[in-house]
Order: sequence, then structure tokens, then C-alpha cells
Amino acid sequence: MFGIRFIKIPPTTHVIQFKAGKIAREGAGLSFFYYSPTTSLVSVPVGSADIPFIFQEQTADYQGVTLQGQVTYRIAEPGKLASLMNFTLDPSGRGYASEDPDRLPQRVINLVHVLARAELEKLSLREALRASESLVSAIRLQLTELPDLESLGLEVLGLSLLAIKPTPDTARALEAETREQLLRVADEAIYARRNAAVEQERGIKENELNTEIAVENKKRQIREAQMDAERSVQEKQAQMESARLETNISLEEERRKLVTLAAENSKKEADARAYDLAATIKAFDSADAGVLQALATSGMKPQQLIAFAFQELASKAEKIGTLNISPDLLSELLDKPKSNK
Repeated sequence: MFGIRFIKIPPTTHVIQFKAGKIAREGAGLSFFYYSPTTSLVSVPVGSADIPFIFQEQTADYQGVTLQGQVTYRIAEPGKLASLMNFTLDPSGRGYASEDPDRLPQRVINLVHVLARAELEKLSLREALRASESLVSAIRLQLTELPDLESLGLEVLGLSLLAIKPTPDTARALEAETREQLLRVADEAIYARRNAAVEQERGIKENELNTEIAVENKKRQIREAQMDAERSVQEKQAQMESARLETNISLEEERRKLVTLAAENSKKEADARAYDLAATIKAFDSADAGVLQALATSGMKPQQLIAFAFQELASKAEKIGTLNISPDLLSELLDKPKSNK
């Protein structure tokens, strides 16, 4: 009403009231009435602002990469910025009278772009893809020392690179190379696994062969022990047989000696008996036959004497005409032996 307006500024905005070409008031978070026909208001946001960016550049080996990230800054000296760029509000107090507030973020992005390009031109593609932290450190250090930002009264609070990507064709080539390397590593792992399996199999075969050799050696030792035992038994049997043969030979020799001795003794006994008989016969040759007969009959039993008498009778039978033997005599001769039993 009548050009008098009221404005309330938030704490994150620095306002400068110009009246008659002079600063009437300035500060953050102010609220006041002003007369719009004679007042100019400059509103400078002093809070932090996050500006995303994405741009493409080339590396030292002429490979295109895309950088994506964001930069955080704030207006540290609103007076400097207000003197270089137009942040004046329109008469209604609801918007800016120029496009300078919208151009400020692009200025910051352009500065980041220039610095990033200078750093990427020093690196190859592979180095750039792995140089996110080093790029951030280098660009941020140069931003803090950049005169353009200082002249605008800006302060960089942070810088981050969210992605560094090659072109799709290059990415596929890198993926193929990496994939081939991974496949080669996988093949080497498979080869190593198979080689380990072969080594283990060979070790198992060697162990089995060693076991079989040990078993065969043990069997051979057992057979040798059995053969030694059999040989020992055979030797003992041979020794026993030899001893038995020697004993038999000794016994036969002793028997032969005994037989010889017995034969010699028998011969000596026969010679002695023959000598005795010859001496007896020689003695009987000179003796009378009647005397010899009397000596022969001496000591005979009655039956023997009767038998001898009958023998004498029989020798002189041609001279005997008749011989009568009574039954009593025969009965006596026949009964005597029975009675003697």
C-alpha cells in the first residue's frame, strides 16, 4: 500500500538495503519495512550449495572419459559478490531482477571443469579410471588457491567424484581384456587344481605301489623265513638221518663184531667140544668094549636097562630060537612110565 512493503529474510540469506545510493542496512535474517520506489534490495544466499556436474574429457592417450560428481560451496563474502554480480531483487521482492544468480553455479562448474581437464591430460585411461582420490585432492587444492573464486568471495567446502567412466566401446574393450585376464586366471586355477589332483593321484599311486612293494617284501621275507625254517628242518632231519645211519652203522658194526665174536666163540666151543670128544674117543679107543658098555649102562633106569637088554637080544636074534615074554612083564614095562608120571 502506497509502496510500503515488508520483507523477512531467512538466516541463510544476506540482505543489503540500498537507499539513495547508500547502504541503509545489511545482514542475515533481517525483517523490516521499506519503501519500494526508493529502495533497492540485494539478497545473497550465504548457505552451502551442492552443484552436480557431468562432463566428458580426454586422457593423455586420447581416450574419452566421463566425470560425474558434485561441488559444494558457499558465499563467504556477500559484499564482494554483490559488487561483481547483480543479486538485486525485483520490485515485488519475490525474485531476482537479473539472471546472474543462476549463472553463478555454472561459473563454479566451469572452473572445476578446467582444472579436471588439466589433471586428466596428465593421466592415461587406466590411470584415470583408478585416480579418483588423487584427482579430487589435486582439483580441490587448486580450487582453494584459485583467484577467480577468491575475487567472487566464494569458498569451496567440498568436492567429490562419483564416477569416472570410459566410453561404452572402451568399457567393453576393457571388460573384454579384464574378462580374458579373469578367464586366464580361472584357467590357471583349473590347471593348478587339475595339476594338484594329478599330483595327489600320483602320490596315491606311489603310496599304493610302495604298499604293494612293502607287502611283497614282507611276503618274500615270510617265504624266506619259511624256506629257512624248512631248510633248517631238512638239515636237522638230514643230521638226524645221518646220526641214525651212523648209529645203525655203529650198531651193525657192533653186531658184526658180536656175530664175529660169537662165531669165534662158537668155533672155539666146537673146537673145545671136538677136542674133548676126540680126547674121549681116543681114551675110549684103548678101553675094552665091555667096560664101555658097562659104563654106558651104569646109572640107567630099569626101563632103559630092559630096553638095552632087548637091543642086545635083537642083535643076537639069529642065535635065539624062541623068546617068551610074559604079559606081566610087558604090562609092567608099559605101566611104569604112566606110574612115573
